[in-house]
Amino acid sequence: MRPAFDRDRLKSAFAKLGSLAHAEGKTIEIAVYGESALMLLFDWRLATRDVDAVFETERTTVRRLSAVVAAEFEFEPDWINDGVKGFLSVHDNDPSAKRLFGTYPSEVEPGLRVMVASPAYLFAMKCRAMRLGAIAENSDVEDITRLAQELGLTSPDHAFALIASFYPGQIIEPKTQFGLEEIFDRLQKSP
Repeated sequence: MRPAFDRDRLKSAFAKLGSLAHAEGKTIEIAVYGESALMLLFDWRLATRDVDAVFETERTTVRRLSAVVAAEFEFEPDWINDGVKGFLSVHDNDPSAKRLFGTYPSEVEPGLRVMVASPAYLFAMKCRAMRLGAIAENSDVEDITRLAQELGLTSPDHAFALIASFYPGQIIEPKTQFGLEEIFDRLQKSP
């Protein structure tokens, strides 16, 4: 099992990746999603095991330089990966979907620009990717619950509307519907 890394370690890895890109005269952009985005945005997500990201330009450069970072930081070779592509919304490029998190190594000498998905987009993605299994065993439930609270969502209907705003025309799967109903039932019962 790969070791988890925290926000400071991830930011250090981004700084190294940015310095390497800058040294080559390149500026690369990545958009970060999933647990790593939650960790960068919120204090309640303390660690992640990888970075779900999309990098449309300079793919070869990102992969080559991330291998250097992996060796230096003792990360798994695929510590930054684009497996999240299957969960992107048709609205992924809308300005409200992502925001700039940081420029590395600095604002003056960018080599890496890191965008993070907005909390609303992360909520919709987490719901869409909700894993099968009992709600108590579901690793996404805590993230979905916390995001619902952060966003002020108060009912499954509000959640379904938010999901539909990012994934129009997509049917909400029964597992997601039942999972959200149980999550909001728990939220309404908690003090």
